[in-house]
Amino acid sequence: MESAEELAVEITDRAEQVGVRVWLHAVDVDGGAQPRAFGIDPGGPVVTASVFKVPVALELARQAVAGECDLAEPVAVDPGHPTPSPYGLATFPHRSVLSWDALATLMIGISDNVATDLVLDRVGKPAVAALLDRLGLPGTAVPDNCEELLRTIGEDLGIDYVDDERALTSLSPAQLDALRVLRPAETCRTTPEEMTRLLALIWRDEAAPAEACAHVRRWMGRQVWPHRLRSGFATDDVRISGKTGTLPAVRNEVGVVEYADGGRFAVAVFTRARDARAQAPERDALIGFAAARAVTWLRGG
Repeated sequence: MESAEELAVEITDRAEQVGVRVWLHAVDVDGGAQPRAFGIDPGGPVVTASVFKVPVALELARQAVAGECDLAEPVAVDPGHPTPSPYGLATFPHRSVLSWDALATLMIGISDNVATDLVLDRVGKPAVAALLDRLGLPGTAVPDNCEELLRTIGEDLGIDYVDDERALTSLSPAQLDALRVLRPAETCRTTPEEMTRLLALIWRDEAAPAEACAHVRRWMGRQVWPHRLRSGFATDDVRISGKTGTLPAVRNEVGVVEYADGGRFAVAVFTRARDARAQAPERDALIGFAAARAVTWLRGG
């Protein structure tokens, strides 16, 4: 079996080949006080992009179980919401009425930006910050909603940006570096290790009451995207629950890999490219490759 150092070289070499830098952490969810883990710069600060929707979902679930909100309450969503999104509620031409549970399903399942901002407005940024503080995750923060994150891109570039990465493919590395949304200290942020710790707490019913954690697991289990984390696990005996994150030059996914034999592994893979190409399937596939190699190593084979 290869060493952790050899595996890190293998993954970083593949990342270099596809033009990205990679940060990674994978851990045995049920490994006890000192679980078996693997990382590549696991404590490094990274941009979450839409991965920040996981703690938002957890806070919604916590409030629901505490009786502070009702997941079944109907919410009317009119067309023309100020938050842009290439799919989901932003594309609906007529009024829709959905429950908070349905909005959370859209927020996690297809990363719907409008649904996210409605949920975050409902639970409140201070409540999400307090949750992260209680869980001991000092490197994780959600200072902005989707509309605010995307608005900074337009402000920094002096353009009217509506969440279409194709409009940014010609940006130079210097222009990318100048975007606040790509600087962890100035945007929604975390570390790979903190995200796997959060996921492990959710999967062990320790992040909130068990019913709340079950809601988050249900929402994450309904994510539809197969091209990142899930692409590395081509077998029917594995269940993948995840949440992607995407911004210009950023491709991320965090999730939990569950095997039929009971093994459960939390994985967080964050990448940053040298360019802003919108169509880069090899970079999406790197996330699945890296996650699968890390989890296979943790399983001892």
